Amino acid sequence: MTQKSTMRIDAHHHLWHYSPAEYPWIDDAKREIARDYMPDDLRLEMSANQIDGVVSVQARQSLEETDALLDLAAQFDWIRGVVGWIPLRDANVDDVLARYASEPKLRAVRHVVQDEPDDRFLVGSDFMRGISKLAAHDLVYDLLILPHQLPAAIELVDRFPNQPFVLDHIAKPRIRMHAMDEVWRASFVELAKREHVACKFSGIITEVRDATWTVETMRPYWDIALHYFGADRLMFGTDWPVCTLRGTYSHWTSAVEELAAELSDDEQKNFWGSTAERAYGLP
Repeated sequence: MTQKSTMRIDAHHHLWHYSPAEYPWIDDAKREIARDYMPDDLRLEMSANQIDGVVSVQARQSLEETDALLDLAAQFDWIRGVVGWIPLRDANVDDVLARYASEPKLRAVRHVVQDEPDDRFLVGSDFMRGISKLAAHDLVYDLLILPHQLPAAIELVDRFPNQPFVLDHIAKPRIRMHAMDEVWRASFVELAKREHVACKFSGIITEVRDATWTVETMRPYWDIALHYFGADRLMFGTDWPVCTLRGTYSHWTSAVEELAAELSDDEQKNFWGSTAERAYGLP
């Protein structure tokens, strides 16, 4: 653990009361995380890793979970913001957004697009109609996608140049030592040219296809993300507790500390905290 010299925000983690019915994506392969993860659990990890604040992110498509995360954020000031779920494709999306207009910690919304079978889900007319409503409510949109969905993501962000976007988990490349995911790289670099898109270097150890991983496994992806987004559009996140499928909160944080050691003081400030504050307009 390096000595902290700046504020640190974990810009991506989850909290949940587990049930098989509510979280069906936690299948047998992920049974290690089939339990409750609540603020007391997270606070232990934050203290051990010198994390000052967090952004809590939805893990199921439910307004009930959005409400639950906002309730927790109201109780704990170190939950700086929430990325919730809103039914963006529904005809009544305006009414739903109005319901949350008084929630200062709802900073963004997200849909689990990575699970959608349609590669062009993001540019569907109903979905884009919902996206068009977000800027008026000062809400960011989080892109949870896989590499093959990057072309549609590029088309989406080009349609909405005044809408802030945040790319989760650098779009989840297939990571192998000594084998770059070229499908991912080409489109990722293209997306990074859009200045209204920020990016989370978050929890990608779960995308490693090798039996084990090291800092050097991550380095090519770090180098590309840093070069094309820059520290002023790149932010730290853990994807806890999902990341614990391949390592602990501390394993991931320590690996990123080693990767980020090359950054200047200003770049460190941006990457570890200020980028998240700006991107989400954290109160």
